[in-house]
Amino acid sequence: VPLGVFWSICLGLVWLHLLEVPDPSVVPHYQAGVVAFGLSAIIELLGEPFWVLAQAHLFVRLKVIAESLSVVSKCILTVILVVLYPQWGLYIFSLAQLLYVSVLVMCYVIYFLMFVGSPEATKKSFPIARMKAFLPNLVEDETFVNWKEARLTWSFFKQSFLKQILTEGERYVMTFLNVLNFGDQGVYDIVNNLGSLVARFIFLPIEESFYVFFAKVLERGKKVKDQKQDDVAMAANVLELLLKLVLLIGLTITVFGYAYSQLALDIYGGSMLSSGTGPDLLRCYSLYVLFLAINGVTECFTFALMCKEEVDRYNFVMLALSFTFLCISYFLTHWHGSIGFILANCFNMGIRIAHSIHYIYEYFKESTHRPLTGLLPSPFLVLVYIISGVMTGLSEVFFCCDKGWMARLIHISVGALCFAATIVTMFCTETKLVHFVRSQ
Repeated sequence: VPLGVFWSICLGLVWLHLLEVPDPSVVPHYQAGVVAFGLSAIIELLGEPFWVLAQAHLFVRLKVIAESLSVVSKCILTVILVVLYPQWGLYIFSLAQLLYVSVLVMCYVIYFLMFVGSPEATKKSFPIARMKAFLPNLVEDETFVNWKEARLTWSFFKQSFLKQILTEGERYVMTFLNVLNFGDQGVYDIVNNLGSLVARFIFLPIEESFYVFFAKVLERGKKVKDQKQDDVAMAANVLELLLKLVLLIGLTITVFGYAYSQLALDIYGGSMLSSGTGPDLLRCYSLYVLFLAINGVTECFTFALMCKEEVDRYNFVMLALSFTFLCISYFLTHWHGSIGFILANCFNMGIRIAHSIHYIYEYFKESTHRPLTGLLPSPFLVLVYIISGVMTGLSEVFFCCDKGWMARLIHISVGALCFAATIVTMFCTETKLVHFVRSQ
């Protein structure tokens, strides 16, 4: 929390005094927005110990309820203020963000107030008996810093810092180098938010949950032959089916996203979004979602098993990759506008996937398990995807999007039929995966 306060103040001053400030007549209350978002980051850090503890003890329901309530509260407040007081500008989104983090932290605090010391906590051998234990304190007969854990934490901090650059790097390029004007940044932001809905609501929960699963089933830093073989078999089976699941979700979004990007943007934002670079951006993002899907699962397994030395080695790789990614983002943006950012992200994800696949291959090489076969869908299903992509692509050419609502309905119907055929084919060819999804 002290570090959060320090960085919020420093970066707040950078955003207020060193970077370009938008015209107050166009974006009112910018300064208040910067302060509010810095404050919201500090409030969220106050809830971090509760979040970590909930993750470690697999309190999945708590996380789902807390995040759902906070997101719903934020959305309701945003809608009400936008409708009633549109002149408030950034005040609206600042207040909504503050409400979001406040509800999120309060949900965790209230839950642990009720849970700590309860019979259920005693039954589960919960390690904390009083709420006071959440506060920083010195423990007798223990050193002030556990250096082994501190070094591992430092390695993960460096890694998360580099991952932040790789994940949000294009935003820093936009902000500091002014390669796009505010209008193009707005369109990019809308498409980015729409495209990342699947990643946030499906891939991220899968990645977080199964990172904990793999970390608990297999021991970090041990080779596969030194692990319990039953645990290895279970982890390999789950990894294979997870890879197959996210691959099929990603392929479905890529295939159908290509033909329905323009229609989706036209329905969402009208001709302002669907007539410019928006559709091409969303088409590229549909491909990027496939990379996101595979990278999430492969990295969650890799990071759950890496020892400190492997994490440090990977940090060097990510450092080089971060520099390369920022350079490619800059040059591709000059060459192809905002689409260059998404192409650079695809390159970045491709390299990370290659590293993780190599790690998984080497890890299971000495065993009989081959979880990477999850990245190979059945040939018949691939054929159905190709046919669906061709049919929906032709449908877009003939029926979308300036030929009236009847033509749009025909285009949607073609997509629905192709989608239904794809789902039926999945159920027939991927029976093992269907059983896994139903049971888990």
